[in-house]
Amino acid sequence: MTFVDIAIYAVPTENKEAFKAHSELVAPLFKKHGALAAMDCWGAVIPEGDVTSLPLAVKCAENETVAYSHLIWPSKEARDEGMEKAMAEMQTVVGPNGMPFDGSRLIFGGFEPLVSL
Repeated sequence: MTFVDIAIYAVPTENKEAFKAHSELVAPLFKKHGALAAMDCWGAVIPEGDVTSLPLAVKCAENETVAYSHLIWPSKEARDEGMEKAMAEMQTVVGPNGMPFDGSRLIFGGFEPLVSL
């Protein structure tokens, strides 16, 4: 059964191109290490909420945009092995500039699909 990882970020809006460049560097690492698909997305319709919302979840400031990523793996076992390898390799690929967003506000999780069309 496939397995899906998601991540949600608050990215400074002025860093959109840096986020895209970062994604173009790291997404292929996940594919190299077994992911079936890797997608990074820039928020276009992200409603504010009073109790819960994506902007609240990542403490998105006025000068930031919510971004989203997902990885699809063939199985949780493939994910566990591939993620470890990709994260280790990412340290050398990303270099000293790091991530174009505040990683302390990143939220992520892994999911087992229930319905897939």
